Amino acid sequence: MYLQDSLDKVNSNQHIVEVFGLGYVGFPLAVRLAISGHKVCGIDTDSKKIESLKNNSLMTSHHELAEAFSSSIKSGNFIPVTAPQKSDIPKIGIVCVPTPIPDGKNNSETFVYSAVNNFLKTSKKGDVLILESSVRIGTTDEVIKLVKDRGYQVGVDFGVGFCPERIDPLNQKWKLENIPRVIYTSDDLTFEISKKIYSAVNNSNLYRVSSPKVAEAVKSFENTFRLVNISLVNELAVLCDKLGISVNEVIKAASTKPFGFMPFTSSAGAGGHCVPKDPTFLSDTAKQIGMNFSSIENALEINSRIPQYVAESIKTILDKNNLPQSVLVCGLAYKPDIEDMRDSPGFKIANNLASQNIQTSAYDPYYDGNLERKYLIENGLDKLNFKIIASLDSKNFGCLCIVQHHTKTKNQLGEIYTKSLVPFIYDCQNQLSFNPKSKTILKGLGSNSLSSDGFK
Repeated sequence: MYLQDSLDKVNSNQHIVEVFGLGYVGFPLAVRLAISGHKVCGIDTDSKKIESLKNNSLMTSHHELAEAFSSSIKSGNFIPVTAPQKSDIPKIGIVCVPTPIPDGKNNSETFVYSAVNNFLKTSKKGDVLILESSVRIGTTDEVIKLVKDRGYQVGVDFGVGFCPERIDPLNQKWKLENIPRVIYTSDDLTFEISKKIYSAVNNSNLYRVSSPKVAEAVKSFENTFRLVNISLVNELAVLCDKLGISVNEVIKAASTKPFGFMPFTSSAGAGGHCVPKDPTFLSDTAKQIGMNFSSIENALEINSRIPQYVAESIKTILDKNNLPQSVLVCGLAYKPDIEDMRDSPGFKIANNLASQNIQTSAYDPYYDGNLERKYLIENGLDKLNFKIIASLDSKNFGCLCIVQHHTKTKNQLGEIYTKSLVPFIYDCQNQLSFNPKSKTILKGLGSNSLSSDGFK
């Protein structure tokens, strides 16, 4: 009766959606729901972020949502707050908080459990709780226990679901509204409520699975697939280095096969929030039942070695060509055109270079000095062993190491190369095209070293 009543009220728009976590996942979700007519409370424990939102100040990667966000604020459908509130009408809580890599002090689900408990403190019969955060296998079952401990009957008077996020910031083809989603729900009524809510998100394109463990394994496996293939192509790049052939040419040629092959490009390694972390949920679960998920372990180990390999390659070329022992690392964000610096290959390369007594500096147009402590925590560092510079100035450096190609730096990087403004460029993503007129040595991960004097 309770969940049926909630479904009726959701269908008549007499409900509130509480989105916990207003980051890369939660904020676009909250805006999308709000502009579709849902009353949304966007909840984040960071009071500075809430104040920024109230002042219409958004993260760079959310600027395309500025107009929709402003409209949702003016309409009163989006209310940024630091904590949930009690309500007489049904509440649907959606948890989109970070799940960091465990550090020995806190487990990955610390923020998830905090958000769940905060929701439950203000919840009532008929409410629904949906997890979107990436979590280790078994977490949703533990959340169900927390709900039951509050005296609710899950699937009868309280709904629980897990709909793992799928989002790729700034992807112009696959956006929130057209990405299919996997979902587990505790009962049919909760599934119907979820379909109504997600009709505003992705037109209710939901693939329902039989258990929370299946949904959790799906999310971990998706990013395991990416990690394994990224690690595979990067190890191929190392082999191509040693063979003196181009990894890009190998990949391009292999891509002519119309079946059974999906191209991945070489890079300094997988970074960010999901790819380095989510596969550990599968491998840890395997260990708990006495199994070694060796392909994940190998991929993680390969991925961790690539930044060191890049740094050592740079050192070798600097020494061989008697170049100044100074490097500027360009690109600290883990992917193009966003300000996310979590588990970044750029930080790892810079640290490895500094550990070889190379004078190391770094530049990223999205770097915010006010967030330096946050960056250190996200990259497992106590302090920076390299200098952050405020502009892309390659003067007085022996090498420019390009880890990330941002749109903001694309033209300047091309100019530095064509005008030979630095003796040596190491392009981790092989995006610069060889120019025989340039006097700059150009080397990429898995590509030939080339310069106007024929250096190989």
